[in-house]
Amino acid sequence: MKVFDPVSLILCKKGTDVWSVSPDATVYDAMKMMADKDVGALLIMDGSELVGIVSERDYARKVILQGRSSKDTLVREIAEEALITITPECSVDDAMRLITTNRIRHLPVVRDGKVHGMISIGDLVQWISFAQDQTIEQLEHYIEGKYPC
Repeated sequence: MKVFDPVSLILCKKGTDVWSVSPDATVYDAMKMMADKDVGALLIMDGSELVGIVSERDYARKVILQGRSSKDTLVREIAEEALITITPECSVDDAMRLITTNRIRHLPVVRDGKVHGMISIGDLVQWISFAQDQTIEQLEHYIEGKYPC
């Protein structure tokens, strides 16, 4: 595991299951699905086309804080307008930079208009942590003279 590995390796490890809702679904239904699936965001799909993403943060800021009803508000009314996606070849390092720079928590992985999965900041942090652990272990072995011939 390395920080320059492609995110496709993360998807191989975690799986490519993606949960989505229609833009015409209510926010309540989206929040219920997030709770049922134990995820923090859902893709918004219009048929097979990715049109957005909705997160718990959107719910808190655009429904609760504005005094709106989740049962009367449609997902398309609160969805993130600027959709940032990556390809499966994007490096873990570049994906982390995008998430940090744009202050987002989820990145849909898309190639040629087809959704391949979604990664979260948690997925990236876990991958980077394992990569750093491996590097430390290799350095310790090198210092101790236990490196391969």
